[in-house]
Amino acid sequence: MAGLIATVTLNLALDVTYGVDELVVGGSHRVTDIRQRAGGKGVNVARVATTLGHQVLVLGFVGGVTGEIVAEELFDAGLTALLTPIAAETRRTVAIVNGADGDATIFNELGPIVSADEWRAFHDRMPWARLGVLACSGSLPPGLPADAYAELAVRARHHDVLSVIDTGGDALAAAAKAGAVVRSNAAELRDALGDVDVEEGARQLVELGATAAVITDGARGMVAASKQGAWRALPVEQVAGNPTGAGDACTAVVAAAVAESPEPDWAVVLKSAVAASAAAVLTPVAGDIDLAAYRRWQPQVEVQSL
Repeated sequence: MAGLIATVTLNLALDVTYGVDELVVGGSHRVTDIRQRAGGKGVNVARVATTLGHQVLVLGFVGGVTGEIVAEELFDAGLTALLTPIAAETRRTVAIVNGADGDATIFNELGPIVSADEWRAFHDRMPWARLGVLACSGSLPPGLPADAYAELAVRARHHDVLSVIDTGGDALAAAAKAGAVVRSNAAELRDALGDVDVEEGARQLVELGATAAVITDGARGMVAASKQGAWRALPVEQVAGNPTGAGDACTAVVAAAVAESPEPDWAVVLKSAVAASAAAVLTPVAGDIDLAAYRRWQPQVEVQSL
């Protein structure tokens, strides 16, 4: 049986979406639709993993009235959470959806400052004995070290817990050196390693120490590399919709695979990851997937050994 998937969202948010008939810069707008729910990449991962039938625990920081709303929404959504309180207010993100063309204009707050004592409290509350895999993703709030995810990966290894880290740039290289399964997109990969193609970059991350690397490559599909080899999965078909949660759906599939086996068959994982990412594009909000589409596409995904 798969172990518990703990998703780490160090910069939790309350995602607020306003719908307007037409967005005019400098104008006054009547909001026709308001939606809000707990957000952050790790929360999206948790929602997808739960939809796919896995046990999930949401970890992160919450503070102030906004933090209380986030905690309540996670509970209402049926997501179990172990949240560390902080003095500062949890951030909000605001998306304004233009009814004229469907485009969204997004405003992301940086997030609350997290103190060194609050960071230590987060570590002290980690239920390592219960965890099968630690999945970390999303931005870092001010106050935390740039290698926060790598630190979590090292601590996880000390407790015989595998980690999946979705990040980019220097944090991606640090996570690889810490032995995590790393996940990123092509742009984030090049921020870490320079101007490399995706296949070579994935192999380089494994050479740095990553257990495996899974890289999304836009219309060219997805690449995975481990010490056992490298593979590319091709997209099933062109999918139109909202791409914002596609990467998080991929991370959810990777985390679930690692929770089930420390050495999964990465060719099989890629089939599921490509199908889940495409199925996420069909839904209006990040964190949801179209299950029927996922089940239809998963066996159709073509995987090539590199």
